[in-house]
Amino acid sequence: MPKFPRTDLASEQHELLRGSVGATTDLPGVRATEDTRRGFHVTTVEILDAEGEKALCKPIGKYFTVDVQPFLRRNENAFEEAATLLSELLCELFRPDMGGGTLVAGLGNRAMTPDAVGPLATDSVVVTRHLKLELPEDFARFSEVTALVPGVLGTTGLESAQMIGAVKEKVSPARVIAIDALAAASLDRLCRTVQL
Repeated sequence: MPKFPRTDLASEQHELLRGSVGATTDLPGVRATEDTRRGFHVTTVEILDAEGEKALCKPIGKYFTVDVQPFLRRNENAFEEAATLLSELLCELFRPDMGGGTLVAGLGNRAMTPDAVGPLATDSVVVTRHLKLELPEDFARFSEVTALVPGVLGTTGLESAQMIGAVKEKVSPARVIAIDALAAASLDRLCRTVQL
């Protein structure tokens, strides 16, 4: 098996592996498509079974990779379009019958710029769980959102997963959204790629 550079991106892993076996070869257990949505290039990689898991070293599931390069070009309305697109993609990932609240976990080290994306993004999350508990009628139209920035093992003595698990047990959210910096093999993806 060829040795590849490290990447957290399903789309990049798919490209690297597919390139090593020949660009026309489909990978068993994997389906990949590309399209443009709201002016952004979106790659969808679906890992369908255990064979796909083994090939891409990622769990079964659907992975969206969005190239947010229009931000770099300062395209008009790029922020609004990107926010709407990410919202639409999140809705595709969550089953309509899930209901319940959301726990947003901002992973990473706030003190290290390349690893601070999770904590910084979580600072902008509108948390509503406490409002819905105290004023249910006034906030009935809001979704229940809880946010957590668990820090890193070196500063807390606990793994982030342990802290998230404890909070998850307490608040019982229907879903957990973890925001974290990802490794990419290509510099072309630096500061311009979002994976859901």
